[in-house]
Amino acid sequence: MTREEKEIIVKDLSEKLANTNYFYITDASTMSVASINQFRRMAFDRGLEYKVYKNTFIKKALDTLEADTANLEEILKGSSGILFSTESGNAPGKLLKDFRKKGNPLPLLKGAYIDGGIYIGESQLDTLASIKSKNELIGDIIGLLQSPAKNVVSALQSSGGKLAGILKTLSEKE
Repeated sequence: MTREEKEIIVKDLSEKLANTNYFYITDASTMSVASINQFRRMAFDRGLEYKVYKNTFIKKALDTLEADTANLEEILKGSSGILFSTESGNAPGKLLKDFRKKGNPLPLLKGAYIDGGIYIGESQLDTLASIKSKNELIGDIIGLLQSPAKNVVSALQSSGGKLAGILKTLSEKE
């Protein structure tokens, strides 16, 4: 590979990392080609992208980001692949967990970059998979805001029905 080709790869990866708020770095070093292809297919079906890069390319691309990514650079050993997500920070984590449910122990999570936050290690996978996306948080907030109004309307309707029943009973007795 020529120097110019390497520079193009690093430039493209730098742009992708800069335009992606969520990416996971994984270790797929001992995965078979069939397993990697199956994983890529699952990622594609969920709107994610998975690519394997040389660690030196990833390090150079991470250096171009405005965030402090020194912790991510420390984990770049062996074979590394990057899962890119443009929609939510939990989608790659859920994909990794679902892929493992099918009996695949790999790929392992090396680290993740979520909206400027850095998570290191396999132990973070459960946390990352349970992070709520922006749309889920908005839905929760709307539900919380609607809840008191629904309770008031429900109470008014139920007590209004009771009051009408009492008045009807009293009027019938007279």
